[in-house]
Amino acid sequence: MENLQTVKQRFGIIGNDVQLSRALEKAVRVSPTDISVLVTGESGVGKESIPKIIHQLSHRKHAKYIAVNCGAIPEGTIDSELFGHEKGAFTGASAARKGYFEVADGGTIFLDEVGELPLTTQVRLLRVLENGEFIKVGSSQVQKTNVRIVAATNLNMQLAIEKEKFREDLYYRLSTIEIHLPPLRDRKEDIHLLFRKFASDFAQKYRMPTIRLDENATNLLLNYRFPGNIRQLRNIAEQISVVEEKRLITAEKMGQYLPNNKGNLPALIGGNSSKSDFSTERDIMYKVLFDMRNDINDLKKLTLDLMRSGNSEKVQEENHQLIEKIYQEKEQEHYPIEVVNLPQHATPKNEYDFAEDIEEAENLSLQEKEIEMIKRSLEKNNNKRKLAARELGISERTLYRKIKQYDL
Repeated sequence: MENLQTVKQRFGIIGNDVQLSRALEKAVRVSPTDISVLVTGESGVGKESIPKIIHQLSHRKHAKYIAVNCGAIPEGTIDSELFGHEKGAFTGASAARKGYFEVADGGTIFLDEVGELPLTTQVRLLRVLENGEFIKVGSSQVQKTNVRIVAATNLNMQLAIEKEKFREDLYYRLSTIEIHLPPLRDRKEDIHLLFRKFASDFAQKYRMPTIRLDENATNLLLNYRFPGNIRQLRNIAEQISVVEEKRLITAEKMGQYLPNNKGNLPALIGGNSSKSDFSTERDIMYKVLFDMRNDINDLKKLTLDLMRSGNSEKVQEENHQLIEKIYQEKEQEHYPIEVVNLPQHATPKNEYDFAEDIEEAENLSLQEKEIEMIKRSLEKNNNKRKLAARELGISERTLYRKIKQYDL
């Protein structure tokens, strides 16, 4: 087994953090085997370096290494990209094509953002992990492949499993060995080392003197949370290297490049919230619709009273508060309400017929409209809940709950 310091120098990894060293040690130990590995950690911590180490230190190092960003491939084509397709399998498939699993046979395939895979693709991937078999899109012939799979994700996989966005059996199959990379805020001793390395690299790239930090600027940098981790630190070093004329950076200057980010702070859950506190735009839209419905009902009441009595002054006097509620005072000053006297013969013979028509019109409730929208969206998307939920602007879990609630 190679020395850990040698591995760091070979793959350009900087840092002496204990958690980082432990992650690298695990990567070196599992590399001679064919065990599946799942790399976890926040976005920007450098997860892509672990599969490269595993591949280069394994017996597969002379074979292909393919990195696939699962989140960047559209859902409709990801099966074709991973497993290939036959000629005529779908519109535009003018020729047969090999997938990544076929091309990488004998090598290593790195599935970045594996948590973004569709559920149908997860089933296919599980079969590859179990027995190394897959079927091309549009084919009936089973093919074999011998690849080592290393996956990475920045999602909370347990939460994704609970929300039914990721298969539990696939998670346990992928995470035979799980390697976690710590966020940069937990590697305070490495922050200044990394910044100096990035500053030196950009000084060479842009042919200018290397920037330096005074003591206060260094302390400010060390105490920042870095939600974007190493990627964000690199971008900050590049910005300062290019923009700043003076090569000695003070805390005041450094503060201009550190966003006032308040992310990753504890959130108050289950606090006292008022009934009018809505969490989503959809809830707000429902509230507006309900308010509009109430206003329409009030207007209907005014109209009905006017048609029954025929006395506009009396109607205004009796419904003074209602009129003020519908028409605000400012609008009354600039746009006075004019109540038109309707002739008596316009009143129906049976004065209750008009009220019955109003009640019939109100039968189309928001709930019925919601059911109708869900049915239409499901029919349009061939009963695919994920597409229907996206079209309706709600989560797939919410749509599933609505389907059960309305027994659709």
